[in-house]
Amino acid sequence: MCRSAFVGVLLALFLLPLAALAADLPALTGRVVDNAGIIDAGTRAALTQKLADFETKGSDQIVVATIPSLGGEEIEPYANRLFRFWKLGQAKENNGVLLLVAPNDRKMRIEVGYGLEGTLTDLHTKLIIENDMVPAFRAGDFSGGITKAVDDMIMVLEGNPEELEARGKRNEQAPFNSDDLFFAIFIIIWALIFFGGIAMTVLPPIFGQKIGPGRYRWLGMTFDQNRRSSSGGWSSGSGGWSSGGGGWSSGGGFSGGGGSSGGGGSSGSW
Repeated sequence: MCRSAFVGVLLALFLLPLAALAADLPALTGRVVDNAGIIDAGTRAALTQKLADFETKGSDQIVVATIPSLGGEEIEPYANRLFRFWKLGQAKENNGVLLLVAPNDRKMRIEVGYGLEGTLTDLHTKLIIENDMVPAFRAGDFSGGITKAVDDMIMVLEGNPEELEARGKRNEQAPFNSDDLFFAIFIIIWALIFFGGIAMTVLPPIFGQKIGPGRYRWLGMTFDQNRRSSSGGWSSGSGGWSSGGGGWSSGGGFSGGGGSSGGGGSSGSW
């Protein structure tokens, strides 16, 4: 075998795994590549136009991609490989963003190019995933969740992150939970009954006026130690209080520009 042929074989052996690795990546056919078929036609057309207008205005490039499954690969390396394979953004600016969804794996990721990591930060992408995509996806609204995520990415990249950040802070506040309120009321009632019974046993002899053997007058009520209720509390002669009384109840012609990504962004699942 001549030397050139030998070198050719070595190159083929070296490049074959790379070719196989890239073969499982979808082709970049437009700004919205919906291979999983989860975006309705109207939304897909609207997103394509919105992303084209955004790129024309400022040169930053956002691409939405859906694939049925990751094939057992984690979404972070897959998204980074796809971003580099598609060369999103401009070569010198590295200003591309990839929004990737794999519905069979119930995973999503926003991959951010080097040049935008300081603008569309990991915090921003995390908020977008958690507050826009996850709730919508859980409700089966993939088109709505992706549209909202794209709108928020554009808002941040245009220099207006305040609304997204403020919304994230509002969503951090725990929502009202009626079960928690019921439990808190139950504990308060129990504490009042328990500690109230103890107080009514101890305090009348200390602060009340003794009016007879085992009988005290306090807070306008008569407490008779000789007439305990079945629960061991005091029973007032005036009927004003009793610890056992139970007073409470509880019841196509499109391509990337050559940009690259170093793994910035965030991932999530639903």
